[in-house]
Amino acid sequence: MSAERAAEVPAAGALRYQSGFGNHFATEALPGALPEGRNSPQRPAYGLYAEQFTGTAFTAPRHANRRSWLYRIRPAAVYGAFRRLADGRLTSDFREVEPAPTRLRWGAPPLPREPTDFLAGLATLGGNGSPDAHSGCGIHLYVANRSMQARFFYDADAELLIVPQLGGLRLATELGCLEVQPLQIAVIPRGLRFRVELLDSAARGYVCENFGAPLRLPDLGPIGANGLANPRDFETPVAWYEDREGDFELVAKFGGHLWAAPLGHSPLDVVAWHGNHAPYRYDLRRFNTIGSVSYDHPDPSIYLVLQSLSDTPGVSALDFVIFPPRWLVMQDTFRPPWFHRNVASEFMGLIEGIYDAKAEGFVPGGASLHNCMSGHGPDAATWDKATHADTSKPTALGDTMAFMFETRSVIRPTRYALETPLLQTDYAEVWQGLRRHFAPPPAAASEPSAPSEPSAPLAQSGHSERSAQSAGSPSGGRAATAPPRAQSESSTPAASASPSRGSVPPASSSRRTSAPFCVSERIRARFETCALKVERFF
Repeated sequence: MSAERAAEVPAAGALRYQSGFGNHFATEALPGALPEGRNSPQRPAYGLYAEQFTGTAFTAPRHANRRSWLYRIRPAAVYGAFRRLADGRLTSDFREVEPAPTRLRWGAPPLPREPTDFLAGLATLGGNGSPDAHSGCGIHLYVANRSMQARFFYDADAELLIVPQLGGLRLATELGCLEVQPLQIAVIPRGLRFRVELLDSAARGYVCENFGAPLRLPDLGPIGANGLANPRDFETPVAWYEDREGDFELVAKFGGHLWAAPLGHSPLDVVAWHGNHAPYRYDLRRFNTIGSVSYDHPDPSIYLVLQSLSDTPGVSALDFVIFPPRWLVMQDTFRPPWFHRNVASEFMGLIEGIYDAKAEGFVPGGASLHNCMSGHGPDAATWDKATHADTSKPTALGDTMAFMFETRSVIRPTRYALETPLLQTDYAEVWQGLRRHFAPPPAAASEPSAPSEPSAPLAQSGHSERSAQSAGSPSGGRAATAPPRAQSESSTPAASASPSRGSVPPASSSRRTSAPFCVSERIRARFETCALKVERFF
């Protein structure tokens, strides 16, 4: 097959895909290129080389094991020596700036004026962990106005989750081509070589580097067998290759930095492959949204699309969550996401429309960061509208798509994130309009709450004086008037230490010496004090 014919890329919309999440696929661009009954034959068909591409440890459990066998024109080992490249605004050093609990929000980055491809247009906003330890994540924005030319990229540090916000992308990879538009996502496995081509004049979006375990579908628990992101809606490309020679550059992200090596051919030369370690795409509009049909807004975990597991059961290292169009039907409920503080840290982006918890300021292409235990929630305008809404009627929340990268670790902003003019320094003002609305009953506002224990001698109140006199008189008749308060407080030490049976000792003495003051008398005194308060009220 000629180089020109082999290099043809299918027209936009004409690409073919294989359906299913994590399936073991088998695909070939030439008939008979896949070997039968074995993975590494002595002489593969068409003079190809056999090569295994593994994304997990060889001994990982079968259900979690990720690997594919590739049959290619040249082995991936054919390239020159690497040299360091300037990282630009891309970084994995999340220790350069001390993080603060400040809530942060950024506007959308402008499209570039100078020629900029996907790789050159990456800018890191934050992250955590370390690619060396295969733990944590990096969060980036990207802008581009031209396709990658004569260079290819792979990320040895992480799996890439790409979320377009403006403009479509064609991702030409070793294992085939896939196209993603806004409202779709793509996942590129760690180490897979690819080229990014623009389908429109410019592109903008978000990238999450997942340093940890590969993304997977979450368990559904009591939801059942169906719901959220259905496996059949994930699409993996069929085999496609190009046989091109020339002066190319292979760019790698390794150890948090960029490196480049010369390459005399296109690395996208895999003619056939089989396995489950492959790129895929997903249309967010196919998410089966589940919510409350009675009351209360559910936890955002109900909108979970993909997760990367941690070493702690029930805790994700990284969650990818979306807030799609949906019906809100909860009655007598504050329908937007509620005010909360979270043990996890939340980075949010907006693909289109308006996020229902923020009336303004949170724009498509922008982002926000609410780190661990930083209080956040709807802004003042949203709160006011939601508290006066008619919740007896359902509401259709349409034309919106927000998402969240949620991590178990603090997301540490980069120096660029804190110094860029995109940062909205007045973000905290969106909550300052939340005024005090507390309106206690008049009685509760005018009188302090009754203490659980008497904090002063009960004999000081008029009713307690009468009850004490009654207690000292077997017939319950009126006894002599109790001494005034000054006289009570100036009683002799001997009298305070040895109260008579019918008197009530000071509170301080009653806590230290309980024997002369029996429990029944104490209970009766409290009851009569409460009765007096009721009598005075009426």
